Amino acid sequence: MTDKRFKKIQEVVSQRQKYFTIVLENIHDPHNVGAILRSADAVGIDTVYLVYNTCKFPKVGRVSSASADKWIELKKFKNVQECFKELRKEKYKIYSTYISDSKKNCSLFELNLTGKVALVFGNEHEGVSDDVKNLADRNFIVPMYGMVQSLNVSVTVAVCLYEALRQRKLKGKYNKSGFNKSEQKEKLQHYLQK
Repeated sequence: MTDKRFKKIQEVVSQRQKYFTIVLENIHDPHNVGAILRSADAVGIDTVYLVYNTCKFPKVGRVSSASADKWIELKKFKNVQECFKELRKEKYKIYSTYISDSKKNCSLFELNLTGKVALVFGNEHEGVSDDVKNLADRNFIVPMYGMVQSLNVSVTVAVCLYEALRQRKLKGKYNKSGFNKSEQKEKLQHYLQK
């Protein structure tokens, strides 16, 4: 391994976001999943939570994901309740996004994305399930001013992740790791084996 590669891996490990994650619920298109994982890696997400109970997790191609899936831990769950229970143990705020006219909705840009946050995205046709709608802390929308009502799911995720990156960078979250020294060392060793 070159010195340059080693330093890059060290830098990536030091900027991984321990308490920022996404949940994907039954997103079945492998190109969308690959693009989402690529965006997640790009903003320093360490772990992605997966709920697949109406379809199988798709085989993600190396082209669409740019091998991002090998740098991110994927945690799989059979239902929303199990997934959210694990997130709640760590005191995450869970925000879902789906098209809704409810006055309880907020804009993506009103959310504080600097703490322990999990953003939930549903599949391409149905969106998030009723379980997600009922169990999430809040629903948010991505503001849109054109004729179309929604973006492609992978684009929506990228927009949301980069808003979170903006907020977290302003708070210094990329300057100091949320992982302790021992966790960082373990993560570095794991990455060096890839």
